[in-house]
Amino acid sequence: MRDTRPPAIALMGPTASGKTALAVDWAQRLGTEVISVDSALVYRGLDIGAAKPDAATRALAPHHLVDVRDPHEVFSAADFAREALPPMLALAARGRVPLLVGGTGLYFSALLDGLSDMPEADPAQRERIAREAGERGWTALHAEMAAVDPDAGRRIKPADTQRITRALEVFRLTGRPISDWQRAGAPRRFPFRVLKLVLAPADRAVLHERIARRFDQMLAEGFLDEVRRLRADPRLHPDLPSMRAVGYRQAWAHLEGRTDASTFREEAIAATRQLAKRQLTWLRARLDARWFDPATDRDGLEQALALFLARPPEA
Repeated sequence: MRDTRPPAIALMGPTASGKTALAVDWAQRLGTEVISVDSALVYRGLDIGAAKPDAATRALAPHHLVDVRDPHEVFSAADFAREALPPMLALAARGRVPLLVGGTGLYFSALLDGLSDMPEADPAQRERIAREAGERGWTALHAEMAAVDPDAGRRIKPADTQRITRALEVFRLTGRPISDWQRAGAPRRFPFRVLKLVLAPADRAVLHERIARRFDQMLAEGFLDEVRRLRADPRLHPDLPSMRAVGYRQAWAHLEGRTDASTFREEAIAATRQLAKRQLTWLRARLDARWFDPATDRDGLEQALALFLARPPEA
């Protein structure tokens, strides 16, 4: 049976690896649009610190799933999968090749691999959990979660308040550990055949240098003023997913007077490097993805793109 699914391209990679520049180039040449796969870009107001493409860039290559939530709101991987597919299908209906671009592995997994059919978020339950956290502390809630779901206890860190909340929420709503729900999820066939390309400098030191240079540029562009404006919103607090984004968490602590300017910079750069390390670990598990150094393998990238688009439907 022939695989007649329409094509799509996934440009994956760690932060600061050069995905946006290549995506804009390809989007213009292919006459297509970008589906952003980035958990910080979904939030309005997270611009400088999230390296959000500016208006001029988005005029050259329209981006979907950017600025779709206010920063006090929660946007889950399930939300992403649900909202990313319609623009992809609309592009395919016009004969365009959707271009998925980003580094949020959980979003890619939710979209390409599917999620289990576990219950939707329950605001009342989440409010109770947040209240308990204020009374008992997140360490206690993590221990409660680990007692009913040892797998989640090992996998989820005590500081990961978003995932602790979700695990407790699912267990309290269903009486069933979230790990069971995740294992039981039936895989479905994604309605696109996807070329998966990883952009990553072969030399880790190059990536580290790019991260430091980009963060200094963010500071010069007014990143701290951006966080000051966000902190003025009474709906925001440091435990929200938006404010836990790399850089923003460290900036919030600095503006509270907990670190000096030098320590803030060092901690933010170190946190970004740790994020890149986690992203690379996730990407290495994608055995169906091809890796390229964007600085030295541009010809290989172009060849991979051309061969994929020229390939007839598979038997």
